Amino acid sequence: MKTNTKWIFLLLSLVLLASLSVAKAAGQGIQFGISTITLPDEIRNPDNEFSGLYISADKLFLLPENRLEHQEEGKLYVFNLSDLDRQIKDSSFRLPFSTVHIKHLNVVKQKIKAEGQAYEGLEAILVSEDTVYLSVESTTPSSYCYLLKGKLENSDLIIDTQSILPVQKPLRKDGSRIYNAGFESLEIKDKEIILFYEFNGFPDTNNALILDPSFTQKKLQTAPLLQSIPFRLTDITRTSDHHYTGINYFYKGGGPDTLYRPAKHELSLTKLVQDASGYHNYCRLIDIEYKENTLSWKTLWEFPPEYAAYNWEGIATSKNGYFIINDRYTPAKPYHTTLLYLSRGN
Repeated sequence: MKTNTKWIFLLLSLVLLASLSVAKAAGQGIQFGISTITLPDEIRNPDNEFSGLYISADKLFLLPENRLEHQEEGKLYVFNLSDLDRQIKDSSFRLPFSTVHIKHLNVVKQKIKAEGQAYEGLEAILVSEDTVYLSVESTTPSSYCYLLKGKLENSDLIIDTQSILPVQKPLRKDGSRIYNAGFESLEIKDKEIILFYEFNGFPDTNNALILDPSFTQKKLQTAPLLQSIPFRLTDITRTSDHHYTGINYFYKGGGPDTLYRPAKHELSLTKLVQDASGYHNYCRLIDIEYKENTLSWKTLWEFPPEYAAYNWEGIATSKNGYFIINDRYTPAKPYHTTLLYLSRGN
């Protein structure tokens, strides 16, 4: 009897250990391998301040903010996916790229200024065959942000200056402006465009907008978020018919950026971004699902601490993973552009 009891105890112990191992593996969720792309010096330059990525026709489009502060010409950069694949396998491979010149962007800036608004830069990109959609970020006091579209013609992107779509920014309930209330994300939803605000923590911004690509609809349709997205949503990429992956980023800084800090009672959020030493940067990927005209989301993957201090601004789905890019900020100076490929491990 004692022998049987011993074997039963051993069997139960093995079952318990197996259960714990399964639970631990499930808790770890999706894992990604991280590859750093060796960039040409021109693209590595932090002055580009990249703000978006998009993949179309086997090419990766990189969108700089194009602030036009020195009246320079607007531009996009383009990599062939085949060259990126080769560079991931062989870091010594010199990555070729091409430049797309954005025509009439200064005209756009002047038109926005004539309306009493202040152009700040470009924030999001969507490429559909030869048509490119861009979002314009305006300064916080401006009442509107803007959407643009243009046509790719050889090495130029010709902006249609007659199709500058103003979109009124949301306000707090007291009528005051919301810091960084513009659009950081554009993507395809069926044959329409879905747009997300950078900040989705106020009741009145707790939705995405749906836009007809013709820019002719008088009022944009809304798609409510069933639960608000905290911190910042800096870019999204489509992964299937009704799923998108987004970059959910928290910056620890002070000043107006304290807007993104969770309330004291939001303990589950606070523990993500604060410890005994104070606030720290935090970044994760989230899966956003569109279903029956509503949106829900869940955490997909948390960035390791060594990558949390990069200000990630662009993401694009590629094969079994994602390309992601920062604007300029890295954990320490000298700042530089960083392009990573996250390959799904399990």
